[in-house]
Amino acid sequence: MQRPCRCCHFCQQSFEPSKFRPDQSVCSQPPCRRQRRAEYHRRKIATDPVYAQVVGDSQKKWRDAHPDYQETYRQSHAAAVERNRQMQSGRDAKRRAQFLVKNNLALDLKHCDAEVWLIGPAVGDLVKNNLASCKMLIFQPVAPVTAVEPTS
Repeated sequence: MQRPCRCCHFCQQSFEPSKFRPDQSVCSQPPCRRQRRAEYHRRKIATDPVYAQVVGDSQKKWRDAHPDYQETYRQSHAAAVERNRQMQSGRDAKRRAQFLVKNNLALDLKHCDAEVWLIGPAVGDLVKNNLASCKMLIFQPVAPVTAVEPTS
């Protein structure tokens, strides 16, 4: 009897499930298997406090046995360090925007003829805000230069 083909949850390719695992939902390709195990691991940590404690203890034990690993890695992977700096900057900006919800502090801008436009991915987090940090460019008109005629 032929088993029906299934579509892999990760790569979307058709595969035939194992006769030993008829409910198999992920193909046997190494990237898909790796992703399935990682997903299981994350879900298990989130739902099982004992498992999460064992994993945390294991990670701490490894870090204690290899105290100089982080420093060595950062020295030999400059691109990863720079990428992490940029990603952290974005995470920090997002975290700061979360604390601005319903912030009612206002500055007196009546003496300034300006409009403020909030543009960007964090705008949704700025509901009911009237204070937001931004980068501003100020352009002032240059007075027309009058040509001075040379005196003879």
